[in-house]
Amino acid sequence: MLFNSLDFAFFFGVVCALYFALGQRWRWMLLLVASYVFYMQWNASYAFLILASTCVDYVAGRAMAAAESRRRQTGILLGSLGFNLGMLFTFKYWSFFHTSLAQGLGAVGVSYAPPELDVLLPVGISFYTFQTLSYTIDIWRGELKPERHFGKFALFVTFFPQLIAGPIERAKHLLPQLDREVAFDFERVQSGLQLMGWGLFKKVVIADNLSVYVDAVYGNPQAHSGWTLGFATYAFAFQIYCDFSGYSDIAIGAAKVLGFDLMKNFERPYFSQSITEFWRRWHISLSSWLRDYLYISVGGNRRGRWKTYRNLMITMVLGGLWHGASWNFVIWGTLQGVMLAASRVTLPWRDKMSKRLGIPSLAVSGWRMLVTFHLVCLSWIFFRAATFDDAMVIIGRIAGVMPGPEGMTLTDYNLVYCLFLLPVQIVQERFGSARNWLAAQPILIRWGAYWAMLLGILLLGAEGSSNFIYFQF
Repeated sequence: MLFNSLDFAFFFGVVCALYFALGQRWRWMLLLVASYVFYMQWNASYAFLILASTCVDYVAGRAMAAAESRRRQTGILLGSLGFNLGMLFTFKYWSFFHTSLAQGLGAVGVSYAPPELDVLLPVGISFYTFQTLSYTIDIWRGELKPERHFGKFALFVTFFPQLIAGPIERAKHLLPQLDREVAFDFERVQSGLQLMGWGLFKKVVIADNLSVYVDAVYGNPQAHSGWTLGFATYAFAFQIYCDFSGYSDIAIGAAKVLGFDLMKNFERPYFSQSITEFWRRWHISLSSWLRDYLYISVGGNRRGRWKTYRNLMITMVLGGLWHGASWNFVIWGTLQGVMLAASRVTLPWRDKMSKRLGIPSLAVSGWRMLVTFHLVCLSWIFFRAATFDDAMVIIGRIAGVMPGPEGMTLTDYNLVYCLFLLPVQIVQERFGSARNWLAAQPILIRWGAYWAMLLGILLLGAEGSSNFIYFQF
């Protein structure tokens, strides 16, 4: 059940009607049932996996609180981590690990037949696994008391607006909201629906139309020139942003309609002036999770400069692997780690040189923004390319060191529409929320804008519904 489908519109409308018709006492039960119904539309059998994870972490949380020694608490935590990460490894990384092992052993003359495990990747497993891990780790750290109500804990794990692709919520933020009494608030509902509409517009009109061009070019990079591949890389940068931030807008907006506040997932990432700043603005729920539960756990920046760089590399390589079981994602994560370390190393020198040369601060900011954006685009090549060889062909042709066809192809008219719409999105991101401005306008202007957005979705939206990119993770 895709967010950009009529099925979801009907489902969400029914849930909202029942939610506000019921008393507060029964609402958690409705949302829990709705969340499982929503999840089971993808693959009903995998609902048992999320239920198993819920049961294990609920029991682990209660057991840690009751444990009499720190050693026993740690043992319970390790058991919970082992179960959840073991399940994630089995379903997501089993084939990648054994295939890579077979290739490595084959390179030194050792024959190894990897065991076959024919399973589908459960949708959302990377997201809800990290969400439950943060719950048990917070209890072990003494930062959170365990939830006593099993049903509400199960709802925390499966809350349908953010179940499939985040934002990855923290128990400290979401669980208390499940006990909060929510009255129907027209302004809040209107604001949530506006956000859902804007997210749908970004996904259907911008991201899906860009994907037609990107898929055609990246699907056969050998057939395209460096100019075309470069343009497709820029297009993918905005495709993945509009796709994922569009999903996040719909998720946050849907939760807002129901009276819940989810954490913000994007904050104008392409206006960042460094890779460090980019990761404070891009997929915020994941980057903050990696910082709080991985980077700090392996030492953070507490043990000297070189160990800080090592910890950055460990965090980003594993963050890359979180996105997908392929060497391209490992390389993408490694690039992020290298660029983060290089950004830290060179920042004092860069600041010193700009001051010595008397370069205006506005020019420095603009240049850093431009460089950061292009470094991010370089890394996106490995993220999007089907294979490492394809990525190297793309980089080689863009750099002009590999021969290819001349010229640039741009034949999709909907893509041309996107070129006009992207500046609207960029200005909206750079100078503040257009939604806030629109909310203050007279009713005729507001509803005119709503109908224009709906008309844009119907007329300019790419044909057919496509999955959100981050659903595959």
